[in-house]
Amino acid sequence: MDATMCMAAGGRVLRDLLPEAEIGTTFSCSYIEPYSDKPRDVSAAKRTDALINRLFIEPILGLGYPVADLPVLKGLDKYILPGDMENLKFDFDFIGIQNYTREIVKYSFFTPYVQATLVKAETRNVSLTDMRWEVYPPSIYYMIKKFDAYPQIKKICLTENGAAFPDKVVDNEVDDPKRLEYLQEYLKWVLKAKNEGCKVNGYFIWTLTDNFEWAEGYNPRFGIIYVDFNTQQRIVKSSGKWYAGFLR
Repeated sequence: MDATMCMAAGGRVLRDLLPEAEIGTTFSCSYIEPYSDKPRDVSAAKRTDALINRLFIEPILGLGYPVADLPVLKGLDKYILPGDMENLKFDFDFIGIQNYTREIVKYSFFTPYVQATLVKAETRNVSLTDMRWEVYPPSIYYMIKKFDAYPQIKKICLTENGAAFPDKVVDNEVDDPKRLEYLQEYLKWVLKAKNEGCKVNGYFIWTLTDNFEWAEGYNPRFGIIYVDFNTQQRIVKSSGKWYAGFLR
């Protein structure tokens, strides 16, 4: 609740200071699917979707918390003060989506509150990135469609999408065909959503250069530009060269 209220409060401050600015915020989200069509798995997936994809965006839009699909949120009532729900709302000019993958969810009696657990991608015989995330290009399409269905959202910007793979420097070149294919396939699904009338207004790769990942350090490389962290030398990868041409 505090995070959502801070987003809305920050938006109001910016609106007062910069009335002509385009103001937005962004949400990390993953497409959620049930492990099977059994009712308990379907319900578990719905609860997980409410937790991961709807918990922050819906209060911002003035829709309140998704209590009907995640009943544990009723516990928030005792902390909500008069005026809080109104203060959670802000009319952002755009909403950002950060998406990399999908998650498969099944029922779990032993998981508190949500009674759901993720089925790890490495157990599902699917293509993986260096982060052990499934490569599933349609995920970005389904998340765009999900957010586009909110009439309160004016524009959608893909603020993060990309993949970490092992990179090797050979003759001062970095060939990264898996990342190149990942970007091409995900962009196809972004274009499909846009062509169907979704309010797609921008797309950003995560990330331009290899960087320090906040939870994993320097090991996973997401960049389309390789960085030698000892010398600071930069090498544009094959994916970066392709993307430059694509943008042109």
